[in-house]
Amino acid sequence: MQRDTRQRRAIRRVFMSAGRPLTLDEILQYGQRIVPSLGVATVYRNVKTLVREGWLSRVKLPGGGLRYELADRPHHHHFLCNSCDQAFDVHRCPDEVETLAPDGFQVDSHELILFGRCAACA
Repeated sequence: MQRDTRQRRAIRRVFMSAGRPLTLDEILQYGQRIVPSLGVATVYRNVKTLVREGWLSRVKLPGGGLRYELADRPHHHHFLCNSCDQAFDVHRCPDEVETLAPDGFQVDSHELILFGRCAACA
């Protein structure tokens, strides 16, 4: 484990308060509110380390780059706003999603992404 620097603590605080998946740009923007000198390379390096340590996980959503979220989240889905491009967690899971698979198929896992406009953009 690497040193717990002021920059790393700021990045952790960003995720603890965000409550949703974040892009590297969002991490930088919110992190600079805590540590104004926080740079892009520092964010990238620390996020990579936090993923490797299992504190963050990568979230791949269509139409955008990688996002990151806390790795300890239970199973959930995502909502992607078509207007502001922010991603949000969806904590409910549709019942009987396995019935959508063709007959004879076995569903091992699933991922659901909702698209639309968030409350701020609607």
